[in-house]
Amino acid sequence: MSLEADDALRRAEEFVEAEEGAANKLTGALGLFVLAAAVAMSAFHLYTAYAIVPTQTLRPVHVAFVLALGMLVYPAAQRFRHRVMWWDWLAAALAVAVVVYLIAGGDDFTDRNTAPEAWDIAFGVALIVLVLEAMRRTSGLVMPVITLAFIAYALVGPWLPAPWTHKGYEVGRLVGVMYMTLEGIYGVAVDVSSSLIILFTIYGAFLQHSGAGKFFIDFSFAAMGGKPTGAGRTVVLASFLLGGPSGSGVATTVTLGAVAWPMLAKAGYERNAAGGLLAAGGLGAIISPPVLGAAAFLIAEFLKISYLDVLLMAVIPTVMFYLALFLMVEIDARKYGMGRTAIAQADTLWNLTRRYGFHFLSLVSIIAFMMLGFSPVLSVFWATVVTFAASFLRRDTALVPWELLRQGRAGRGLAQGLLRSPFMKAMEGGSIGMLNVGATCAGAGIIVGVVTLTGLGLKFSGIVIDYAGGSLLLTAVFTALVVWIVGLAVPVTASYIICAVITAPALTKLGVPDFAAHMFIFYYAVLSEVSPPTALSPFAAAAITGGDPYKTTLQCWKYTVPAFLLPFMFVLDPAGQGLLLMGSTKALAKADPWAIVQVTLTAAAGIAALAAAFQGFALKRTTLAERAMFTLAGFALVYPAVYADLAGFALLAAALLLQWLRKDNAGTPAAMPATGPGKDPRR
Repeated sequence: MSLEADDALRRAEEFVEAEEGAANKLTGALGLFVLAAAVAMSAFHLYTAYAIVPTQTLRPVHVAFVLALGMLVYPAAQRFRHRVMWWDWLAAALAVAVVVYLIAGGDDFTDRNTAPEAWDIAFGVALIVLVLEAMRRTSGLVMPVITLAFIAYALVGPWLPAPWTHKGYEVGRLVGVMYMTLEGIYGVAVDVSSSLIILFTIYGAFLQHSGAGKFFIDFSFAAMGGKPTGAGRTVVLASFLLGGPSGSGVATTVTLGAVAWPMLAKAGYERNAAGGLLAAGGLGAIISPPVLGAAAFLIAEFLKISYLDVLLMAVIPTVMFYLALFLMVEIDARKYGMGRTAIAQADTLWNLTRRYGFHFLSLVSIIAFMMLGFSPVLSVFWATVVTFAASFLRRDTALVPWELLRQGRAGRGLAQGLLRSPFMKAMEGGSIGMLNVGATCAGAGIIVGVVTLTGLGLKFSGIVIDYAGGSLLLTAVFTALVVWIVGLAVPVTASYIICAVITAPALTKLGVPDFAAHMFIFYYAVLSEVSPPTALSPFAAAAITGGDPYKTTLQCWKYTVPAFLLPFMFVLDPAGQGLLLMGSTKALAKADPWAIVQVTLTAAAGIAALAAAFQGFALKRTTLAERAMFTLAGFALVYPAVYADLAGFALLAAALLLQWLRKDNAGTPAAMPATGPGKDPRR
């Protein structure tokens, strides 16, 4: 790999660290200790997936692991990186002590939450401070500052102006809720983090270390290469296969970008357009089954529905998202006159599938287990077991090397070999990879606790409805703006949690079903991931391609915005709920199949119209009038009303007819900007 490529990957990894924290790389005895602690954390949660562990024990122990490991793995400041200071050990020990005190207190501890003792308050305040510090270390300053603002709101309620005023709560009462009950830090968010998110993270680590990620990239290259749209299609397919299990947009962008950027450049993509496509593909990881990012598990918990129902709701929107990307790359090929792209492949599609196709078994096993009636927790547990067992089908994918197993029987070097095995790396990665999410969930629990205690959600929803004048359309627009603005500052998981408790009531008050309201908020929380200043996926892609970060972000918006207008169809009309397959398997069984097909085809037509409008190209380059017609057609088709659909189809047909009849520019591609000064990437 060239020095330039190494530098690009290093800069891209900095953006991954911006999202997931800049972890220490520890060696020697200290590294072994952290490895042992991380493996113990994964082992404990795999045990709890199969055995029965009381909620009052599981959630606090999970938080203790997250906080203690977070203090050891993430430094207090950049200058202390790759070492553990005395205050890190002290904070880790305090995190354990807080939970030991809680569990040792038993039922008496919980019963006195309305009148906590002095030691209760001391340990409770310590826990809140530790959560704030863990969030700062793993995600930056923004989330702790927002959390502190909510705590301040709970304390100073009587002095606030109407309509924000409330009676106010003392520190003791606040600690009682946050620390001594299952309503604050140990609430819904930590429940999901301790029972689902970590198990899916472990599952993803097992997939990655068994070579599934490499196979998905090779499979996509072999399946899509050699066509004018091969480069773009390869990125779209690979991002779906990689992102589905990982649920991380930035990680998917970096992993794929490192191998796909040279291919995109050769096909004719300039740096910013290539980065935009890579980031858009990575963004799909957060909304694609079977993981959908951490927020999807929270949707299931907030709505008290099965995770399978959340996956069901995500199916058509995911298809629409990738349809938009496929249309965009098809238009790219025609717009810029791209030729066939020769993609060097070490093997054919058939040989790859024959030798490594068992990785697909791991990918679909979660859905299969759920459909057999297993709970989501047991489904991901057994899917992890399937991944582990399937890895031994080939010598080069085995999570425990075959040679090590033979040595083990002879009793030579088993312990040392096992420590270096992919299995131990997967167990460690499963825990370390979710520390930032776990800390965020604990902090979000503080926010949810304050909102519940003060009634802030109902106050805020009333204000939004008043500003909208009771209009559902304006309420949806205001809600989307609020979610987007909150998402500019905090990660998707935190953005969804905050907005689910303060903005969802505004939509449900106006008759929107709760499942549609929560999916609407979820999708706009995801959209904020490609908006500066937190546009981490586009910024990471720009680091790889050498493009301008902000131009890359605009290109990413071009690729993704058509699909992100779909959420308005969920909330503005009952017919649009067909895109969510009516929210559950039971509702789907009673639904009209033709109505679902009709709304899906209408949405697809709207996406196609918007793709042509944003690209300025359909059958040929558009005129200003044609582009306006495509834009209006797209907006009309994603507005779920009969008159809007008729107008949209009429405008779309008229624009296409005008293009077909017009003789100028027929088949003439636009000039593709060069990737460097005076250079055409196709040469």
